Amino acid sequence: MVQNSPPDHNASDDEAEPLDPTMVLSALHDAADAVVAVLAEHDDWGLSGRRDGQYASDMAADEAVHGLLDPLGYGVLSEESGLRDPDLVGMPVIVVDPLDGSTNASRGLPWFATSLCAVDSAGPLAAVVLDLVSGMRYDAIRGWGARRDGEPIRRTTAPPLDEAIIGLSGLPPRHLGWGQFRAMGAAALDLCAVADGRLDGYLDCSVDAHGVWDYMGALLVCSESGVEVVDAHGRDMCVLDSSARRTPVAGAGPVLTEALIKARRDF
Repeated sequence: MVQNSPPDHNASDDEAEPLDPTMVLSALHDAADAVVAVLAEHDDWGLSGRRDGQYASDMAADEAVHGLLDPLGYGVLSEESGLRDPDLVGMPVIVVDPLDGSTNASRGLPWFATSLCAVDSAGPLAAVVLDLVSGMRYDAIRGWGARRDGEPIRRTTAPPLDEAIIGLSGLPPRHLGWGQFRAMGAAALDLCAVADGRLDGYLDCSVDAHGVWDYMGALLVCSESGVEVVDAHGRDMCVLDSSARRTPVAGAGPVLTEALIKARRDF
């Protein structure tokens, strides 16, 4: 279930039309494509001045997403512009990081993405994570599975921690027992790399540095591929609160996930 779900505007649930998740997913793909188009024309990596670490290109990407989703009546919770409630009863809120890994993008480091996830009263419904460098595209619909570039993805095996390659965010106080690690700077892509087998796990070593927009799209991709994404401290990951922060942990299997949670709690 979703914490802090959007208001229903004084309308009863029976007034809402059932959502077609394929149409929602199509809108998310269109919004991701809108970001690609605007970034092709907009190459301004100056700081916007609106908040620390926000670039002008972040805002251009955010405006592109709103330009596509707002006319459809969706609510939007964006890292760049906060929460706008849905215009219609029964419409989901789209949790958006228009440019995840924008510091990478500003430095020419090829690991950044657009992440979008539609969230309804039952949780994540549909998601798209688009690698803005390679064009690799992940999508998922709740209960229907996850795909990478249109092909189903599913994790069925996981190595032990001492053989695993773990994606990190932040700096751990010591080596935590993994085989190797990578610190690449875009949580959405890092988590999707666990879903498709390029990484075996993900561990946030920072202190509550991730907002819901950082991980929500990848959370659905992961869960639909058989990978659980959890908070290291046991909190609900699905919240519609711009101030909420979480410490994401993911492993290719439950034994590896538990080992990573234990390692994180031992900090």
